[in-house]
Amino acid sequence: MLLLQAQQVARHFGADILFENVNLDIKDNSKIALVGRNGAGKSTLIKMLIGESLPDEGKIVTKRDLTIGYLAQHTGLESTKNVLDEMLSVFEPLQKMEAKIHQLEEKIASPSIPHESKEYQQLLNQYDQLQHDFQENNGYGYENEVKAVLHGFQFFEDDYGKMVSDLSGGQKTRLALAKLLLEKRDLLILDEPTNHLDIETLTWLENYIQGYTGALLIVSHDRYFLDKVVNEVYELSHQHSSHYVGNYSHYIEEKASRLRTQWKEYEKQQVKIQKLEDFVNKNLIRASTTKRAQSKRKQLEKMDRLERPEGEEKGPHFKFHANKESGNVVLKVTDAAIGYDSKVISNPITFELRKHHAMAIVGPNGIGKSTLLKSILGNIPFIHGSATFGTNVQTGYYDQEQQNLHDKKTVLNEIWDDHPNMLEKDVRSLLGSFLFVGDDVKKVVHNLSGGEKARLTLTKLALQEDNFLMLDEPTNHLDIDSKEVLESDLIDFEGTILFVSHDRYFINQVADTVLEITPEGSNLYLGNYDYYLEKKAELEAIEAAKEAEQSQDDQQVSKTSQKQLNYKKSKELQKQQRKLQRLVDDAESEMERLEELKANIEQEMTLPDNFNDPQKMDALHTKLSKATNDLNEAESKWTELSLELEELQ
Repeated sequence: MLLLQAQQVARHFGADILFENVNLDIKDNSKIALVGRNGAGKSTLIKMLIGESLPDEGKIVTKRDLTIGYLAQHTGLESTKNVLDEMLSVFEPLQKMEAKIHQLEEKIASPSIPHESKEYQQLLNQYDQLQHDFQENNGYGYENEVKAVLHGFQFFEDDYGKMVSDLSGGQKTRLALAKLLLEKRDLLILDEPTNHLDIETLTWLENYIQGYTGALLIVSHDRYFLDKVVNEVYELSHQHSSHYVGNYSHYIEEKASRLRTQWKEYEKQQVKIQKLEDFVNKNLIRASTTKRAQSKRKQLEKMDRLERPEGEEKGPHFKFHANKESGNVVLKVTDAAIGYDSKVISNPITFELRKHHAMAIVGPNGIGKSTLLKSILGNIPFIHGSATFGTNVQTGYYDQEQQNLHDKKTVLNEIWDDHPNMLEKDVRSLLGSFLFVGDDVKKVVHNLSGGEKARLTLTKLALQEDNFLMLDEPTNHLDIDSKEVLESDLIDFEGTILFVSHDRYFINQVADTVLEITPEGSNLYLGNYDYYLEKKAELEAIEAAKEAEQSQDDQQVSKTSQKQLNYKKSKELQKQQRKLQRLVDDAESEMERLEELKANIEQEMTLPDNFNDPQKMDALHTKLSKATNDLNEAESKWTELSLELEELQ
């Protein structure tokens, strides 16, 4: 079923076109990525889809009663409730249903409503229907579902009572996404949902979304995430949209294939056009060939000419160069403990990084990955341990907080002041390769976007020509195309790299070694991110097998111990069992007696002499009521005794 459709939509800004003739179909269970360069119009299109703005041309068509959940970038949950109550509020209808069920239970148990009455039967029917609806809507499992989702987003029992208003911005964003997932809207539109998520949480989210029953439209620069989650891609490029079936990697391959085909067809047509034009020009004035030339000219006029294929839009051009060679050992960290104010967050960390290698540092949020880089640089002292640089090592540092930029300087002066001997045209040319063109160089740093600040920081880093690059989340704020350019240049870089990143695709492309940081210290994996996952899975499988083996051993020991139980204890248990068995038998006999008594009374009530005598019927009703109550008590007693006996057996 079609949930939402964008038909030939456009957005104009005066004479300028942001995009036009954009088509997009979202069906049940669609998992769609919306990609494009920063500034291509992705956020503008989303605002149209959610009804926040209207297209200048075309229209948006939605299914009747379509429910849409939207998570914008840098948007966190605002609430006066605590974490758990805010999440449980999603299931308020179920909570009301549960309260109604308890009310009905009290009415049904009330002796004031005779069991044979019509009212009593109606209550039972209503109760059965409510219980069915409650179960169908996961009434008995929604609390566990809430806790599972909270756990996936790194909110644990200690966090449940925290007020939402006291959480950090990143925590509020994670909580907003958690609530959206629990609401189970028909369509979720998520703008950069992987921001503020560590790798463990990203992996959980990928698995959860793969089983999500609603439709998804995702804007993300996380290519690894898109590969795992989406099965369709819509690209906004050159003011138009293109549709691809498959995940992100398939989109890249198919896009390249389409472009190659378009060029072949275009070039083939151009050759044909040239031949026709040459023939017309040479033969139009000749009497013997005039008719043929005129025919060729008409053929040219009628030809549906292909537009020249649009190549890749201009992207940045990163280039890192090392002006000297370092020694073979670039960095050695020995028995290091990192943390703040003498509080250790990871220990011990030990590793060696050799020349021409690229090492990625991974681990959960808050484990100290950025702290480790700063401690290596000497900005934050190790609690204990040391870091030693090798010979001729020149270190360049990319700070994700971009603190080496000066807010009040222009882009041009940010570079020129550090390199005063460079000619202005050379500075402008360099900045142009990083997409600062024209008046962009006059922008004040304070007014730059996150992506622009990232590119400016990378420009400064490239000019230093260091042989050892230490990078803290270098892909943050970069669009996908910029990431790919950065990857390519880092792969070609003749120096050594140590970097922190949550971008698993980037790690896969650049790293040949992965250093995992845990509270217990560091673990080294000699491969890229996929190898790291594979090796971790192997180690976890081995550990699970050991635990299973240990569990079997424990069970065997337990069995042996059971056989060696004290004889007196065993005899006491048998005594209790015999006593309970007698009580169970007595209760069964009492139930049989009361059932027979009840049947006899009901039989008496059918006799004409009694049926036509109100006084006799009242007496029999009293007897029946007493027998029924006695039978219910006997059944309850039997049930209680039977359960107790089962526990002892």
